[in-house]
Amino acid sequence: MDHFNYHGGILHAEDVSIPEIAATVGTPFYVYSAATLRRHFQVFDEALAGLDHLVCYAMKANSNLAVVKLLGEMGAGMDVVSAGEYLRAKAAGIPGERIVFSGVGKTREEMRIALEGGIRQFNLESEPEMLALSQVATSLGVVAPVTIRVNPDVDAKTHEKIATGKSDNKFGIPIGRARAAYAETAAQPGLKVVGIDVHIGSQLTDLAPYRAAYEKVAELTRSLRADGHEISRLDLGGGLGIPYEQSNAVPPLPMDYGAVVRETVGDLGCEIEIEPGRLIAGNAGLMIARVIYVKQGAERKFLILDAAMNDLVRPAMYEAHHDIVPVAEPPAGAAQERYDIVGPVCESGDTFAKGRSLPAFAADDLVAFRSAGAYGAVMASEYNSRPLIPEVLVDGDRFAVVRARPSYEEMLARDTVPDWL
Repeated sequence: MDHFNYHGGILHAEDVSIPEIAATVGTPFYVYSAATLRRHFQVFDEALAGLDHLVCYAMKANSNLAVVKLLGEMGAGMDVVSAGEYLRAKAAGIPGERIVFSGVGKTREEMRIALEGGIRQFNLESEPEMLALSQVATSLGVVAPVTIRVNPDVDAKTHEKIATGKSDNKFGIPIGRARAAYAETAAQPGLKVVGIDVHIGSQLTDLAPYRAAYEKVAELTRSLRADGHEISRLDLGGGLGIPYEQSNAVPPLPMDYGAVVRETVGDLGCEIEIEPGRLIAGNAGLMIARVIYVKQGAERKFLILDAAMNDLVRPAMYEAHHDIVPVAEPPAGAAQERYDIVGPVCESGDTFAKGRSLPAFAADDLVAFRSAGAYGAVMASEYNSRPLIPEVLVDGDRFAVVRARPSYEEMLARDTVPDWL
């Protein structure tokens, strides 16, 4: 579900027309729907109703301060993977007791920042990290609440670059070594074991891997409690997929996911934490671009846009699909043409789609990339010295630029030329 629909033949974000935003901020740009963000958070919260739980939004999906603040005001916690994300969460008004710090490579400085600012828990991913956190916490005279991320060796059946729960992935401690790791952690000064963490991947479209992983977590919970550990929280990760192609089957719904949680770990008396990101933000955003040229090649017709791989890298990085639609609604039965949809970056990889059947386009037409609210702006770069594109938040009939496009002068001012050159 999203709030991007045609009204009077023109694509709107809620009650604001896309051309109106384009005329104000220029193209390309990202636009997010506040109503969609709120709705997607709500369906996750409702899926766990009756269980003691906290929905911790995975900020890596979209860390714009306005998005984070909007979700925080609904009661969301935050899952962060860097000091930068932690400080963004704090700047958006999220209290430390609602922030979970994940990630395989937390530095001592990041640990210090989070301990001094307040943290719900650290999800530890290795024994060396556990020892480092113990030392930092002890030096500050505080106790760090921790879980250990276990790797359950479960195939999430997703793209290899976003699978995280198999034994050959870099994440977590092998579940077979978990009891020894918990014993070692409990013996360290400055650390307090509070639970277990697991996360098996992103863009999952099948509930079976979740069930397999959570059954292993339930068994581990009982074993650790028998060993004398207090296991009061289960961080079950995120990763539920979204329908990037409107023609494809819809992935499992949050309510169905919630049923799996209840059936596997619901009887353990633990507080449940989940970390959705993509499903909350993905379909809450569009990327809007403008056609620069329609170019006829030897065998292909190219739609050359003013957006490029540096603005939306997912197709180049993951071979990812995004539905692409005209902002001006085509008439029913309009003839289709096949296009390779590309950007202006000087790489053949700067291709969004090949042989895509779309209504006929002309120069200056606006196009919309659907499902671009997650892993879009956060993964963007200034490759080819192209400025980062603006982000816009719509709420009903109003909109605001929530990150402005930098000027060329601002980009250049960030570089410093040594005085000896």
